[in-house]
Amino acid sequence: MKILLDEMHSPAVARALRALHHDAIAIAEHPELRSLPDDEVYLYAVAHDRCIVTENVKDFRRLHARAEETGAPRTRLLYTSSRTFKRSRRDFTPFIEALVAWIGAPHAAGSEAWLKPPRPAPSTDPA
Repeated sequence: MKILLDEMHSPAVARALRALHHDAIAIAEHPELRSLPDDEVYLYAVAHDRCIVTENVKDFRRLHARAEETGAPRTRLLYTSSRTFKRSRRDFTPFIEALVAWIGAPHAAGSEAWLKPPRPAPSTDPA
């Protein structure tokens, strides 16, 4: 699955995903995308078959609903929360791990979801 990280997400996350062999770009990496309004970001994602990863639920949910109402093509939306995944940290590992887990699961075209932290692996301790 191809990922488009919205402007609030660090390019370091996209670089880490690419290092793990995932197709990911961040808006912050591309000057031509940084100035686009949300509706054009949405159309870019549709045209390039990219899932938008964003905290901007209000605007992208509205654009997604409009596309559904008009029968226009839709992209996948993955919503994130700065409460769950702190952007102020330099360690993006929990966010990257959650994205990798989500990318590896099946998702319907045009779907919407909230990114959740991955579940811890079951304990192998026989206690």
